[in-house]
Amino acid sequence: MGYKALDRITRSDIEEEVGTVAAAGVAERIHERLMEIVRNYGADTPDTWRSICERVLSPDLPFSLHQMMYYGCYNGYGTDPPAWIPDPETAILTNVGQLLERRGKEFLGSKYKDPISSFSDLQEFSVSNPEVYWKTVLDEMSISFSVPPQCILRDGPFGESHSSYPGGQWLPGAFLNPAENCLSLNSKRSLEDIAVIWRDEGDDILPVNRMTVREFRAEVWLVAHAIKTLGLDKGSAIAIDMPMHVNSVVIYLAIVLAGYVVVSIADSFAPCEISTRLKISEAKAIFTQDLIIRGEKSIPLYSRIVEAQSPMAVVIPARGSSFSMKLRDGDISWHDFLGSVKHFKECEFAAVEQPVEAFTNILFSSGTTGEPKAIPWTSATPLKAAADAWCHLDIHKGDVVAWPTNLGWMMGPWLVYASLLNGASMALYNGSPLGSGFAKFVQDAKVTMLGVIPSIVRAWKSTNCMTGYDWSAIRCFGSTGEASNVDEYLWLMGRACYRPIIEYCGGTEIGGGFITGSFLQAQSLAAFSTPAMGCSLFILGSNGYPIPENVPGIGELALGPLMFGASNKLLNADHHDVYFKGMPLWKGRVSEFFSIFIIVWSLGFLKQLDFLMQVLRRHGDMFERTSRGYYHAHGRADDTMNLGGIKVSSVEIERICNAADNSVLETAAIGVPPSGGGPEQLVIAVVFKDSENTTADLNELRISFNSAVQKKLNPLFRVSQVVPLSALPRTASNKVMRRVLRQQLTQGDRNPKL
Repeated sequence: MGYKALDRITRSDIEEEVGTVAAAGVAERIHERLMEIVRNYGADTPDTWRSICERVLSPDLPFSLHQMMYYGCYNGYGTDPPAWIPDPETAILTNVGQLLERRGKEFLGSKYKDPISSFSDLQEFSVSNPEVYWKTVLDEMSISFSVPPQCILRDGPFGESHSSYPGGQWLPGAFLNPAENCLSLNSKRSLEDIAVIWRDEGDDILPVNRMTVREFRAEVWLVAHAIKTLGLDKGSAIAIDMPMHVNSVVIYLAIVLAGYVVVSIADSFAPCEISTRLKISEAKAIFTQDLIIRGEKSIPLYSRIVEAQSPMAVVIPARGSSFSMKLRDGDISWHDFLGSVKHFKECEFAAVEQPVEAFTNILFSSGTTGEPKAIPWTSATPLKAAADAWCHLDIHKGDVVAWPTNLGWMMGPWLVYASLLNGASMALYNGSPLGSGFAKFVQDAKVTMLGVIPSIVRAWKSTNCMTGYDWSAIRCFGSTGEASNVDEYLWLMGRACYRPIIEYCGGTEIGGGFITGSFLQAQSLAAFSTPAMGCSLFILGSNGYPIPENVPGIGELALGPLMFGASNKLLNADHHDVYFKGMPLWKGRVSEFFSIFIIVWSLGFLKQLDFLMQVLRRHGDMFERTSRGYYHAHGRADDTMNLGGIKVSSVEIERICNAADNSVLETAAIGVPPSGGGPEQLVIAVVFKDSENTTADLNELRISFNSAVQKKLNPLFRVSQVVPLSALPRTASNKVMRRVLRQQLTQGDRNPKL
């Protein structure tokens, strides 16, 4: 559909969009304001769009009118039109704005102008001066150490990716407990501040529940005392498999506070997936629920834990204080678990201080071998999560942060640390985020930062379940997990009077983001505007080496090896082989001397240059850098895909589909982005045993694949299409070329309207 330029839009055009929704004269008033804006700013400038957002558009107007204004304004603009533009007065009030106003000249010298103009310079400073940057941010967040670090960064040997600390060692010698930091009192947090706000699905007419810092600390301390009575060895792994509710967050922090390691398991997993994660992590106990309540449905959870042959379980009732089912011998009810330490109620638990390298959490991310990678977070990783939130999402005291997620995925622990370490309140909805109940919770809790994944936004838009709810308290949205869609995110911005959407992409092994947006930069829909603080990004060309900085191009993304909080170990794989083997070298932080050494090396005085270099870190995503300096994600470069924000191996899905129907010889699972952009859709290419089979019912086969994948792998996955092939494309070494299939199945232009 084509859209008129703004100066050609008539009152009749507006009347056609607003229809009977508008009272008499509304279309005329909209048209008058539009023409006044066009006279003042022109018909096609970013300032025009900003003024339209402020003076013309509102959540109650039809989305088609929002589209008419947006696409009309940017009719001839080209790629990456800004959907949100920072205001200089507001920018100064952000965390980063205040820091730059105080210390911008100290950090950047004569280059410093103002927070908006100098933001990119600060990002470069964070990479070239990591010691100064990270000391500053840790101080800003009031992070306390029981034993302070000897320094912020101890350089590692150049070119030595096999080192335990590729690129360097962060906070050497430091001792701390990140859970204790979440509970401690400082300038950002008092005892009467609200730590957690929550509501259970079905209680929508009741006020939201609130827990003060005083109450929250007492709950965490009590559970930590109870965990100690289990008699587990120091540093033992303890799993959590339950919805993200106030109880699971209390348990999470109590495990870390007591010096144990959380094993994160998503509450959607089938027994076999639960079992795999318990075995890899060697978990000694598990916290779970009897049921998961979703609307009128009661979904068994404890029975899945039993089928997975879990270790000793502490079982919490989903509703009330008891449950009817009989527990296994050795398992403990939540009531009895807490009853054993009731005399410790409100008694402070002395946090177990550990070296910064100590594990606090084991999370899982699918690889390409079928077994999930077990990624340990250290005590430094929570600080990375909180620092990203402090800088890029501007989370601070007084904010209310909501992000529908689960402790089984990295965004669950991220939410805990991002909110609590920054003095904000965490908002938790115990139920489905897809309906009006969640929308009302966002309104009633006065959420100021709402995190989403694109699949959720698509469901909201298609059902229009947000209509009538006031989201004006929202200061920004965060988006992560999968590629987003321009129209869907334009709709989302319109629900909150055009607050910015900060795209945020990272990984479990990073503990946060490597690329994101900012309150101090113009934000374009479905695009990233900056590398995360402290991160270097490289787009590899067809020759396998980085294309020049600031040059447009598309290719596999690589990262600089020096990332605060990033993993340096895998429990069930070789960290070097997964992230560094075969990657190109980078000149790193010796750039000022690089040209001289190249000359010396070329003259034969140095036999090897590797000792000056650092090897880049593999991430596995395809990214595009545009002519306007924005970045777009284009899915996975390897044989993993992203379905609904969950990274999964093609091999895992294919193993299940190959056994789902006797007529199937082999399959290939491919994540294919839709033509209009957005999250990947799961397509199964199938080769039949009978090559002459032309009568197969592909829809029936799709249903069979769906049933098998949802039962054996994840109930959230859905096969969107089955494509028959005579044979799968393979390399000379007989490996399936899924990337070729993905290219063949990907359709057309990703942004047809622009």
